[in-house]
Amino acid sequence: MKKPFHYGGQAVIEGVMMRGRESVAISVRQPDGKLSTIKQPLASISRGRLREMPLVRGIIVLGETLVLGTQGLLQSAQIASMEEGGKEMPAPLLWGTVGISIAFAVALFFMVPLFATRYLIEPYVNSVFLSVLLEGVIRIGIFIGYLRVIGFIPDIRRVFAYHGAEHKTVNAYEAGVPLEVEAVKNYSTAHARCGTSFIVIVLIISIFVFALVDALLGQPVLWVRILSRIVLIPVVAVVSYEIMKFGAGHVDNRIVRILLAPGLMLQAMTTREPDDSQLEAAISALNEVLDPDTAAVPESSTS
Repeated sequence: MKKPFHYGGQAVIEGVMMRGRESVAISVRQPDGKLSTIKQPLASISRGRLREMPLVRGIIVLGETLVLGTQGLLQSAQIASMEEGGKEMPAPLLWGTVGISIAFAVALFFMVPLFATRYLIEPYVNSVFLSVLLEGVIRIGIFIGYLRVIGFIPDIRRVFAYHGAEHKTVNAYEAGVPLEVEAVKNYSTAHARCGTSFIVIVLIISIFVFALVDALLGQPVLWVRILSRIVLIPVVAVVSYEIMKFGAGHVDNRIVRILLAPGLMLQAMTTREPDDSQLEAAISALNEVLDPDTAAVPESSTS
């Protein structure tokens, strides 16, 4: 008997991407109103035993999310604008986009807080832990502010609605209800395994990791701190993934629910209530990747 698999995905341009045990699919709403679905098999490393090994799986998931997520966004943008029929992205373009995205995120969420703390706070603070704590508070503030600002962009609000559709569909599937619009719409737009919750955990864990490193190194010079922030990002991400995975598997525990609460509350900024057509896209994508013995395609997902 197969081990239960946790399905999930992300919002893309005018659609939803879902990841299954063996494949990934995106369903995108075309300008003429029809759904276009692309399905492709996952790389062998994403389907092997390494994907189940603690800590190692976090590295694989991180890389997989960056590549598949970027590819899904680019493909969906082409389909939504009816350009080139949603063909596969050239590798240089894909990796170049991933690289630029990573560089922007590191600069905004890690370098800006570090420089702000170094030059605006540390002249008045003589504590390694307090300095890193304030750096973390600035980092969290920038993240919340970033979400707030992009939330005013109409296209991003639509992406957030598709994000809500993705969560509702996964919640409905995990509850065992039929994957039909009228049933799915009753479920929550929040989910414990959401990327937003993951980022919140990363931001919190980074405070303790960076504080420990700075304390061990005796408040190192600026260039060492810059290097440590960059090098330790994958470590923080891997640890955060394990924490999120544990929390998602123990949501019935009162303490775990309290710890997950900040991430779940912040999802109110990254999700919107979807309409029926957006739910159809999420249902269609999930049905494409379900195991054959569990899939049940509703009529509404074939439009």
